[in-house]
Amino acid sequence: MSSTTARRPAGEKGSDLGSDLGLTPFIRSADAPRAAQCDAHRVITTRMRPLDRTDDHPASAQRPLRVLLTTDWWEPVVNGVVASVQTLRAQLIALGCDVRVLTLSQGIRSRADDGVYRLGSFSASMVYDRARIGMPANRGVLREIMRWRPDVVHSQVEFSTFVWARRISRTLGVPLVHTYHTIYEDYTHYYSPSETVGRKVVASFSKRALEGTDAVIAPTAKVSRLLTGYGVRRPLHVIPTGLDLERFRPALSAAEREDAARLRARLGIRPGQQVLISVSRLAQEKNLDEVLDHLAAADRPDAVLVVVGDGPYREQLEARARRLGITDRTRFVGVVDPSEVPRWYRMADLFVSASLSETQGLTFIEALSCGLPLLCRRDPSLTGVVLDGVTGYQIDGSAQFRGRLAQLLDEPALRERMADQALAHARRTCGADTFGQAVLEVYRQACARRAARPIITRQVSVA
Repeated sequence: MSSTTARRPAGEKGSDLGSDLGLTPFIRSADAPRAAQCDAHRVITTRMRPLDRTDDHPASAQRPLRVLLTTDWWEPVVNGVVASVQTLRAQLIALGCDVRVLTLSQGIRSRADDGVYRLGSFSASMVYDRARIGMPANRGVLREIMRWRPDVVHSQVEFSTFVWARRISRTLGVPLVHTYHTIYEDYTHYYSPSETVGRKVVASFSKRALEGTDAVIAPTAKVSRLLTGYGVRRPLHVIPTGLDLERFRPALSAAEREDAARLRARLGIRPGQQVLISVSRLAQEKNLDEVLDHLAAADRPDAVLVVVGDGPYREQLEARARRLGITDRTRFVGVVDPSEVPRWYRMADLFVSASLSETQGLTFIEALSCGLPLLCRRDPSLTGVVLDGVTGYQIDGSAQFRGRLAQLLDEPALRERMADQALAHARRTCGADTFGQAVLEVYRQACARRAARPIITRQVSVA
């Protein structure tokens, strides 16, 4: 019979999701904090070891910081959460961290490869397209994570993998940081017949989920204000997701410009026509109906809308384009490989959107980085992205859309000036390196707060 130790900071509430569910035996006794010897189940109060210890503590000079990123969404799914987590992973590795990912498999079998642990799951697409629900976690995967012993757990989604992120954090006594990516208020049509009831459910759920975290990252000030309104009282940090500006940039070479021309020709876009592009998941909350309505009302045969992306609302959008009589001015491309997305921005002249469901709008920033002026529905999330009259225009209603579109299409000098300003603004504000450094600083602060708090050490017998 041997014993190991589970840690929980004094004053922290016990899990409202149950016990550690058997995670404690996965901790190597050699890695457990060295508390005074005591009988099994005796509770003592001690303090965490200082940050400058060189054995197994975060920021040790002997090894890099170990970060476990948890997310329900991962490749091959293409969405903003996946893009953000992949960017963060790459930046943390570049900063010298040891990073692993805990996510859901696309099937019922769990597996691990290249620092990514995939837990078996089953489809929940009846609730939301391509969503999955994790099965009871594979003990082998969890045992490996516990032996690796992350210094920080950073969750990205509030569902299946969040449950395990919270339990791993509590069992090991390490900080749990969470990024709140999705404004669920804009998705009430998926789960509630009443928008009012749905919003109350979201507020209660979000507050309850986040109250056990050490810090919360919001991509925009709009999201931070929303969480404060929900009653979230954890340390809040506003950190926009950055981009790899080497990938997302305008065409620089003759070959890239020729490639853009070939894409246009492939879609039957004539010389002289200008391209409005939308890169989006085709779902009701993205409000692409409004873009189609505006395009029809503008009645510009010299403007073609190219829609890149797919989703459950595609058939309705294609039917709407037919009813509006604009099929000759719309092209639905479907899903493209993530590595190909910059090519599609480079073949366009403007980026358009009417979405109000963005936490940050990564596709808006991608377009900006490729030198495209933005023509978008007014939304507080875009305040730092769409600088009115500088990087594009925020509009209210069809009349404003028609007026601003006419300006951008009919005044090449204005469009070129805005394209240059969009690119310059992106380079100043959207770099991935700034994103990674800001998140790393949140980790350091969370570790420092943990180090300053008394902890309860519980001896647990392990057979």
